Amino acid sequence: MRNARPLLAAAALAVLTTGAAYAFGPDAKPARPKAADRPATAADPAAGPAAPGAQQCATSVKFPKRQLRGVWIATVKNIDWPSRTGLTPAQQQAEYVKILDNAVKRRLNAVFVQVRPASDALYKSELEPWSQYLTGTAGKNPGWDPLPFLIAEAHRRGLEFHAWFNPYRASEGDVGGLPANHPARRHPEWIVKYEGRAYYNPGLPAVREHVTGVIKDVVSRYDVDGIHFDDYFYPYPGSSGAKFADDAAFAKYGKGAALADWRRANVNKLVAQVDEVVHETKSHVKFGISPFGIWRNKSNDPAGSATGGMSAYDAIYADARQWIRKGTVDYVMPQLYWPRGFKAADYDVLMPWWADLVKGTDVHLYIGQGLYRVGTTDTPAWTKPGELPSHLTANRKHKQVDGDVYFSAKQILTNPLGVMDRIAKDHYSRPALLPLMKERGGQAPAKPADARLQGTSLSWKPSEGARSYAVYRVASGKSGPCATADARNLVAVVAATDGERQSFTVQDGGTYLVTALDRLHNESDATTVTGA
Repeated sequence: MRNARPLLAAAALAVLTTGAAYAFGPDAKPARPKAADRPATAADPAAGPAAPGAQQCATSVKFPKRQLRGVWIATVKNIDWPSRTGLTPAQQQAEYVKILDNAVKRRLNAVFVQVRPASDALYKSELEPWSQYLTGTAGKNPGWDPLPFLIAEAHRRGLEFHAWFNPYRASEGDVGGLPANHPARRHPEWIVKYEGRAYYNPGLPAVREHVTGVIKDVVSRYDVDGIHFDDYFYPYPGSSGAKFADDAAFAKYGKGAALADWRRANVNKLVAQVDEVVHETKSHVKFGISPFGIWRNKSNDPAGSATGGMSAYDAIYADARQWIRKGTVDYVMPQLYWPRGFKAADYDVLMPWWADLVKGTDVHLYIGQGLYRVGTTDTPAWTKPGELPSHLTANRKHKQVDGDVYFSAKQILTNPLGVMDRIAKDHYSRPALLPLMKERGGQAPAKPADARLQGTSLSWKPSEGARSYAVYRVASGKSGPCATADARNLVAVVAATDGERQSFTVQDGGTYLVTALDRLHNESDATTVTGA
C-alpha cells in the first residue's frame, strides 16, 4: 500500500516554553474505561462545572485533553531519515532533530521510528547486522549507536517513542549480498524468495522465536515507549502471480488446516507472542500494529466493510479483528489512505467501521493518515487542501478514535497545500496528553509542590516519577474543578528536566494550574498559582 512508504505528521503552533520545555499534545480519559463506558462529550461548555456540585464536567470535542498525534519516520530506502547514506553522525543527528522540532511545532506527541526495516538494525545488535541505510553498506558499523540518541531527543521534547519493526522482511534483494552473519545467510531454511525479495517464512516456529528475540532485546536494553509493526505480514500479492512457496512448512505444521487459515494462525501466533514478551519484559511498553485499512469486504464477509479493495484477511493473512478480540495488541492504527467518497475504500465508511470494531474493548484506535498523498493527483480529492483536515473533523463524531498518525515525516517539512498549518489551526490549537492505557499500569506522581509565579517565570519543585508536567491557564483567574477537564486551558506539556526546580515561561496573566505526569500520562491533582 505504501510503496515508498514515508510516515510522519506535523502542524505548526507557538511553543510557549524555554530550554527543554516544549508544548505538545495527546488524547483524553483519566483512566481508560472500556470504550463503551466512556461518557459522551458536550460541545463548547464553560470552563466551570455544569452545575453546582456536579461530578462530571462538560467537555468539548474541539479541545480533546487526550489524543495521540504521531508521525511515522521511515528509514527504509532513506525515505525520511537519514536522508541519504554515508552522513556523519552529526549530520544524521541534525536531520533527526529537525524532524522532531517540526513535529513539536505541529503539537504532535509521538514518533514511530523504523529501527528494523529488513532484519537489520539501526541500533547496536548482536542478533542482526547494521542497516545499510546508515552507511550504504549492510553490516558496516556507523561509528555510533543511534537509538539512545533517537529516544532521548524525543523524550526531551515530550514525544513518546515507538520503535517500528518489520517482522518478516529479510532482504530487499538477493540474500547473497547480505553480510555473512545475517540471519538469512545463517539460516537459509528460513527464507522464501518472492517477487525479488527475501522473506522469513511465517510458518516456522524458529522464525517466530527469532523475531520475538529481536524485539525482547530492544525492549530490554532501550527506553522505548512502544513497539510497532506495520502492515507487512505475508507479502502483498505481486504482479507476476507467483506463489509464496511455503509448501514444506505447511506440510510439516499445517495439521490438516486450510492453507489460508494456517497462514493467519501463524501471524496470530507471532502477534500474541510479541505482545506477551513485550509486557513481560517491561509492563509499561505498548504494542500495536498499523494494518492495511480493509480487514475484509462485506461481499466476502457480512462482518466486513462496505468497500471493494484488497482484503488484508485474504491477501496478506492479517486478521486485525482477531488481535482486537483477543487483546493481543494495545492499539491498532489502520492505514486509511483514501479520501472521503472514494468508492472502493471510502474514508467515511472505513473509519466508522474500525471505530465500531474496537467498541467495548480496551484496544485503542488511532487512524493512519496518508499525508504523503496530499497534493498528488491520485484522485481529485487529494488536490484539495481541505480533504485531510475533513478526516479529523469526521473522527470527532466517533469517541473510539483516540488520535491520528501521519505518513510521512518528509511532508511535515514540505507541508503540502499548507495542510498541516490548517490541521494545527483547526484541530491542534491546544496541546494534548497521551491517551491512557490502564492495562499498562503507571501511577500519577505527587502534585507539583511550591509553585511560584514571578514575572513571566512559572516554577515548581519536581515530583518524583514525573516524566513531564501539564500547564493550564485560566485567563479569568477563576479556576473551578473543571478547569482541567479538557484542553481549552492547556497551554503546554513540559518535559521534565534535572535540577531543583522545573520552570516554564508564561506570556499572559491569569491563574495557572500545574499537574505532574508519569511516562504513561497518569495525571496528578493540580497545583494552583496566581500572579501578583
